[in-house]
Formats: sequence, structure tokens, C-alpha cells
Amino acid sequence: MTGSAISAEDLHTLLGASGEFALLDVRDARVTAERGSILLGVAAPLGVLETRIDTLVPRRSTPVVVYDSGDEGLAARAARRLTELGYSDVRPLDGGLRAWADAGHKVHTGGDHVVGQAFGEFVEDVYKTPHVTVAELLAAQAEGRDVVILDSRPLEEFQVHSLPGGTSIPGAELVYRVDEVVASPDALVVVNCAGRTRSIIGAQTLINAGLPNRVVALEGGTQSWILEGHTLDHGKASAAPPPRPANVETARARARGVAERFGIRTIDGPTLRRFQAEGDERSVYLLDVRPREEFEAGHVPGSLSAPSWDLAPWVFRHVGTHNARIVLVDGPDLVRATVAASWVTQIGWGEVFVTSTDSGAELETGPVAPVVLGLAEVDLVEAGALRDALGSATAPLVVDLAPSNGYLAGHLPGAVFAPRARLADAAAELPGDGAVVLTSPDGVVARLAAPELAAATDRPVKVLAGGTAAWVAAGFPVEAGDGHFVAPAEDAIRHGWFESDPERQKEGFRRYLAWEIGLVAELREDDTVPFRTFL
Repeated sequence: MTGSAISAEDLHTLLGASGEFALLDVRDARVTAERGSILLGVAAPLGVLETRIDTLVPRRSTPVVVYDSGDEGLAARAARRLTELGYSDVRPLDGGLRAWADAGHKVHTGGDHVVGQAFGEFVEDVYKTPHVTVAELLAAQAEGRDVVILDSRPLEEFQVHSLPGGTSIPGAELVYRVDEVVASPDALVVVNCAGRTRSIIGAQTLINAGLPNRVVALEGGTQSWILEGHTLDHGKASAAPPPRPANVETARARARGVAERFGIRTIDGPTLRRFQAEGDERSVYLLDVRPREEFEAGHVPGSLSAPSWDLAPWVFRHVGTHNARIVLVDGPDLVRATVAASWVTQIGWGEVFVTSTDSGAELETGPVAPVVLGLAEVDLVEAGALRDALGSATAPLVVDLAPSNGYLAGHLPGAVFAPRARLADAAAELPGDGAVVLTSPDGVVARLAAPELAAATDRPVKVLAGGTAAWVAAGFPVEAGDGHFVAPAEDAIRHGWFESDPERQKEGFRRYLAWEIGLVAELREDDTVPFRTFL
């Protein structure tokens, strides 16, 4: 049964307590960014709730608070749905975010997970992470100095755009692989990302690890590079190789220093298995921080892939419960797990441990599919049959529940867009009066939405088997462009990288960077900040 609503004051007390809890923001990203959020809230939009909740909050008895803006009715729906899925202690925030603000508590705007960027600015402010401007970087290169540019983003992001001469070494891989790229202790090491957060954390990671070089963050990352009138590379694939044995030993020594400074605890196999056996009483998250290909080559049973660059500072993407046990898994050297653990510890998200794939369990191979809760039996239509039906006089209406950016990039011919969370309410707005076929990228969200739409309309409702991916795999065409929106798209936050006009792009970059820099002042107004310092 769904619990009674929780007041803003009682929620504020809960956020400062030591027990486990999950605070879930069930709105779409753009609404969260524009209307604001609670710092410790975790994004779990109602439209994809069943696809994320088992990973975010695995223990069904965890106290869960759900909230919306206060006037959408989404939190009450989310609370009912979570109760149906087996969660036993779910409460909506009475009055939503509006009540939180009215009670005098801090509301953060500008992003759907402000805490990640805010942590980066906190790190720079507390540790005085050094930085250089684009002009200073170029001047050092013009003087003939030995300058090494390390991009702290993963290779797939790096390939989209990168600084000339840069090398991708994301997250904790920086400590693991840096000696394969930085040959001299006299080189100036410049760490960049697309903006500020990962530049700061990447540079401070190497400083914390004791790299003998001068290490700095590039102020504003690739956005500042464009703002200064320079051109980025595109399609490059420069990545640091795995470390040679001698460099692994150097990395291990540095990681031991990190572990000592930040109090990182290593656990063995029996302790891990005890944690897992206590999973009904204490939440335990078992996250493998290695690159995905290493994870798939062999991982501890029950672990999930969470590469170090996606975990820190974005721990909320993987851990929805505060004050839980978080166990980070690595290979025998534990370098990357230790470095990632140092950041999760400083974020203050939970009780952090590291362990090795050599913990005694027989390893599993291959990817791990996410658990989706609440899937019901629905009427399916195969891609070929749908193609034939669309060419008939009684063609069904195709409704695409993909993220709006995906819909714009490519959808079935004639398909209309609708967000799943608004679909049932917009049933009367769907064009035509015949059958409706729902699709989504892999068909999962469409399957979740079908019973809701069927209950709101007399029109026959089916689901495209395998979703839009199956349609494309069958060789059938898609069309791009604006299409038809049955309800507004509220899932995508507009930023400078989306702009095609150069001046509008630059204006977007300036706004974003100014917002990030201002986050330190915003944190000073919030008494729920969990961040920890180790000076």
C-alpha cells in the first residue's frame, strides 16, 4: 500500500539522517531543469520508471520518496506504480517541489542532476584545482613546451569532437594508463572535457594520485576552445593503451596512496557474500568500474557494469539509495576501483568498498541485460505485417514513445510522437479513429504503455515487436524531421551542442559555463549538501 504523503520538513529531516532512503524525481529532464530540483533527488522519470527502478533501488523495502513540481499528479502515479511493483514504503512529497521551496529549502535549477556538476565546482573550490585558459595552453605549445592533452571523456564522446593532439583517458583510467602517454615528469599535463566538471575531477584525480607533473584543468574545455574561435577535431580515435606491467606497478603504488588518504576499504570474497546475503536489510550495489569490454570478458556474478567515468561524479545514475553499501569491482590491481571509490566517498553518497574479480567467485561473461519490472502481455505486430498494414486503406496510427531526440533523428513514416507519461491523458488527441500501434527504440517502453492506453481508449492497441530497432533491422525506411507531436517533448534539455547556428551555439556555451561556475554559491545556500573533504 502506498504510504501517506511526507511533508517537506519531514523530508528535510530524512535527508540528514543516516538511514537508507531514495528520493526520486519522476519528472522529465527539461521540466526538472527549468522548474528546479532537490539536490539529493535522483532522476527516475515516470515514463521509464520500470526500466530503471530495479537498478536504482534494488531493495524493495527501501524508504522511497517520489516528487514532482506539485501540480502534475506524476508523484501520486509513480507511488502507485512502485507499490504495484513490490515496493513497500513509498510516499509522495506533499505539495511537491513547490512545498519544498515554500518551506524555505533550496531549489536548484539548470539541470536534471545538478549534484554532479555542483560536485565538480565544489572540488575546484575546496582543493584549488589549478587551471589554464585556452590562450595559456596555446602559448605553452607555441613556446615549444612539452604539453600533453588528456581528454577525460570516453572514446565515443572523444570521437565526436576533440582538441587537436588530445588523447582519450576517461575517469579512473587516468591513473591506470597515464604513464603510457606522459613520458616525462617535466611535461605540462592538461586535462579537458566538453565543459568543466570532468576537466576538474580528472586533473584533481592525477594530483591526488601524486603524478609528479604539473597538472591543470582546461578552463571551459572544448566549449571554451570554440568560444575562442578555434576548430575542434572530429572522428579521431586517439586513446591510451592498457598499461605495461611496470606501469601497472606504478599505478598500484599511487592507488595505495589514494586509498590511505581517503580511507578506502578493501573487502574479500566472504565479506562480499555476507553483504549480499544481508541484501534484504541493507542495500548493496555491486558495480564493476572497468571498461565494458573488460566487464563482459569476465565479471563477478551479480555485478553491473558502471565504468569509472560514468560512476564519478555521476554515481546517481547507478545508485538511487543514499547511505547504502557500494562495492566497486576491479581487476586484481584495484587501481581504478580505488580511484573511483575516492570520489564516491567524497560525494558522500554511501558506504564505499572495493573488491577484486579474484574474490573467489566463478566469473560470468557477456553483457548483463537491465531488469525491467511490470511488463505485461500485449498484442504484438511484426515489422513486416505492420509495413503491409501501413499501405492499406485501414492503416493504423503509429505512436512513437522514443526520447524526442531519437524520434526527430528517425521514426517510422507517418509516426507521431507522444511521451509515455502523457499518453493516456492525450488519448483523445491521437489522430484518426482506427487501430494504434505503439513503438519505442526496443519496444520495451511501448509494451509498458500499451495497457495504459488501452484503458483510456476504445481503439485497438498493439505494439511493434522489437520496436523501431526491429523495423530498421528489417530494412524498412524511417524519416527524420519534426513530425507530429501529440504532446510536448519535455525529456531533452536544450544546450549549445544542439545549436547549428554558430552564434547561438556560443551563446549556449556561455550560459552553461556561467551556470556551472555559479554552482558553488548555490551550494552555500543548501544545508543538505553531502560532500566530504579530505584536506
